[in-house]
Amino acid sequence: MAHLLGADRVSLTLGTRTLLDGVSLGVDAGARIGVVGPNGAGKSTLLRVLTGRQEPDAGRVTRAGGTRVALLDQRDDLTPGRTVLEVVHGGADEHTWASDAAVRAVHDGLLPDVDLGADVSTLSGGQRRRVALAALLVGDDEVLVLDEPTNHLDVEGVAWLARHLVERGGRGGALVVVTHDRWFLDAVCTRTWEVHDGVVDPYEGGYAAYVLARTERARSGRVAEEKRQNVLRKELAWLRRGAPARTSKPKFRLDAAAALIADEPPPRDPLELARTATARLGKDVLDVEDLTLAVGEGDERRVLLDDVTWRLGPGDRIGVVGVNGAGKTTLLGLLSGRVAPTAGRVKRGKTVVAAELRQDVEDLDVLGRLTVVEAVERERGHLVVGGKEVTAAQLVERLGFPRERARTPVRDLSGGERRRLQLLRLLVGEPNVLLLDEPTNDLDTDTLAALEDLLDGWPGTLVVVSHDRYLLERVCDRQVALLGDGSVRDLPGGVEQYLALREAAVATGGTAPRGAAVPAVEPAAPGTSAPAAPEPSAAEVRAARKELARVERRLDRVAQEEAALHEEMAARATDHAAVLDLDGRLRALSAEREALEEQWLEASETAG
Repeated sequence: MAHLLGADRVSLTLGTRTLLDGVSLGVDAGARIGVVGPNGAGKSTLLRVLTGRQEPDAGRVTRAGGTRVALLDQRDDLTPGRTVLEVVHGGADEHTWASDAAVRAVHDGLLPDVDLGADVSTLSGGQRRRVALAALLVGDDEVLVLDEPTNHLDVEGVAWLARHLVERGGRGGALVVVTHDRWFLDAVCTRTWEVHDGVVDPYEGGYAAYVLARTERARSGRVAEEKRQNVLRKELAWLRRGAPARTSKPKFRLDAAAALIADEPPPRDPLELARTATARLGKDVLDVEDLTLAVGEGDERRVLLDDVTWRLGPGDRIGVVGVNGAGKTTLLGLLSGRVAPTAGRVKRGKTVVAAELRQDVEDLDVLGRLTVVEAVERERGHLVVGGKEVTAAQLVERLGFPRERARTPVRDLSGGERRRLQLLRLLVGEPNVLLLDEPTNDLDTDTLAALEDLLDGWPGTLVVVSHDRYLLERVCDRQVALLGDGSVRDLPGGVEQYLALREAAVATGGTAPRGAAVPAVEPAAPGTSAPAAPEPSAAEVRAARKELARVERRLDRVAQEEAALHEEMAARATDHAAVLDLDGRLRALSAEREALEEQWLEASETAG
């Protein structure tokens, strides 16, 4: 593949911190690379260096002649006074861009509800993000470099963006993306870069494959702390068991780790948690009875919830998805008692102690002079998690605050650290009903894994509003949707059913009718039924099983060869020429492995 962009022994120091220390890497045509790492490790800095926005202290950035590179920054700096149309298309005539099918697809995916003539200063945060994305995606740049592109996007928007980027990569373009959205990493990326301690470690595959390879490296090198390995093993066990929306490729890659996680228990024991939750809460928790909620007056009046009856029981773990403006945050406010309904009521059990995590973090400003540990201890000095008593200091460290940061004043914390502190203060209050509004905002993947590990042992009723599909599938047992029609719709099939509902609603020009059945799979065309797949013959099944055995033997050998190459790369990390040669061999093995996996999937469908 053609080389498009790269870094050669790049180093950069900001203040007293070395973010990049002799980093060498490359981006080839067709590559889709996800960038992960702890908050503050230098992920955004790496993107700015690669795109030429920031000069390194040493080394150089290489770019193939004529290669066009576009960067989406975390901040959507749109110039006030310009219209959406001007930001997205500049001075181009409408007939020029409107005749391009690819450009129209971007409009349909990102700007269906945005007034193209509106001043960008009047847009919401989510609309500004989509306008900035659209302005980048309508171009013809060969390399897209995206910093947290899923921020402010709902589940539907994230799914559209993933499909668009995969299709774009198939046309020869390249992608480098920083995101904490693990579903997005799995759906889009074919390689992963982990930024930490001044270095960038490359891994093949998306998030699931990255977790597997990282766990294996930690085990073989004996360099990771036991505590961190346990969290990784638990995360890997979840990935191995998988949720219905997991893609087949990551599932198959994780089959290689069966021995590693054979004795790992399920992430949580639903029966034990339900028993404990019932003991703490009783049978009655939150009953929404004949509730209606309207906002606005006159012509601006909108009914968000219309005669809704909904029961939340002890130990329920529910994820909430929905279109923007449908009332997801308002629903949490109703459950917590912060918002009063227009009609009907929310009946709360006598023992309910509810805590609500809101999207803003300004509530911590009054604690600015306290350290992190002091801010947590002000709520409570210790609590019980997973049957074990944990002190405030231990809980702070468990959720990503090392000892030196645990003594940092609250006013000096980053956005991600303030979000973690919000969660900690809620948890130590020992609520038995937890209402979380976009809890993944500003958190890195390691912190998210630690948060999920913490929630696994938390007994109580949990309601989560999030666009992070991975989190919803990981910590919740069922999902519901607000589709803008005033109802709370149960989703037995999870997020995939929600997306199918939304696709059907868009196709018919409105919302899905109330009470309509939720399709478990993509619905067939109206008036038709999906044809049943023909059953394979006995001979075809035998042949498929032989093929499976052959492919699995070769995959085992490929995995061994890849492991040997990784070890050799680690041993010869200072030899740039050798590392490049080994990386080329790794890519060849990766391509073979992907082809074998496709063969395995085809054969497995026949073998059953």
